[in-house]
Amino acid sequence: MTAQPASARHTEDRHEGSAGLHALPPREVMARLLSAQLDSLGALQFELPALADAAARAAQALQAGGKLAYAGAGSSGLMAMADCLELAGTYGIAPARTPILFAGGTASLSHMIGAVEDDPELARADLATAALGPSDAVICVSASGRTPYTLVVAEGAQAAGASVIGIANVVGSPLLERADIAIALETGAELVSGSTRMAAGSAQKIALNMISTQIGLLLGHVHDGYMVNLTADNAKLRARATGMVAAIAGTPPEVAAHALDLAGGAVKPAVLIATGASPELAQDLLAASGGHLAAALDRLKLKLEAAKAQSI
Repeated sequence: MTAQPASARHTEDRHEGSAGLHALPPREVMARLLSAQLDSLGALQFELPALADAAARAAQALQAGGKLAYAGAGSSGLMAMADCLELAGTYGIAPARTPILFAGGTASLSHMIGAVEDDPELARADLATAALGPSDAVICVSASGRTPYTLVVAEGAQAAGASVIGIANVVGSPLLERADIAIALETGAELVSGSTRMAAGSAQKIALNMISTQIGLLLGHVHDGYMVNLTADNAKLRARATGMVAAIAGTPPEVAAHALDLAGGAVKPAVLIATGASPELAQDLLAASGGHLAAALDRLKLKLEAAKAQSI
């Protein structure tokens, strides 16, 4: 590993706006807190290529039938977990395909335990459970870039042949030096020294949002801004899905609702059914297009036009 640059800004440094923070009027405190959060987001601008590479690598793993794991400890682990848990509901990715390695496991969720982030054996045990291999990828998140638990996960995942995407808030940190794809979010000092759930956490969360959204796009689970890989299994999702099918297929809501019934609540085939496909043809078109609705719609329109021409 290379030495850390002397110019690197650390999350434990003293923030210039911290002095006298306890004595300021509440509105001034709020203004400083907001300013610090907004300033931290500028770090993302410099990492757009790395963020795009990370999403491509993660989507490649999922497309190949592999897993996309998330790993972290403390506040950074919570950011990773939040993104991971949303993938099933937003993009229909099965939880078994997206394991979460969180220091301390579920026991740490009700009461954050600091010591677990220093436990390499815990990291190795979690790695063994996740059973990562060459077809998989893992997103490792650590504000300092040197959390022992997260580093052991990264090292073990690489030893198993998995790709490691590292997100850290200190340039040149060990996690970024090790990662196959390094995302350096140099957010610097926190207004409350070391409280990386603030500026560092905000930048991490947005980076993760961006990566997972691009994954959804690459997998064909987003169409015209709609999350089309969901299956409507409650009243709220049913209403949302009906609106999506109606908008994409250009049909009345009642037609969209009937198509959803025929598709078992799945949006992608329902769009094709509402456009004119049979349920069987809808599934065939999606299989042929790798699950991408736009390509399936193009194929369907060609079939419908050919059928119309033959009937004239």
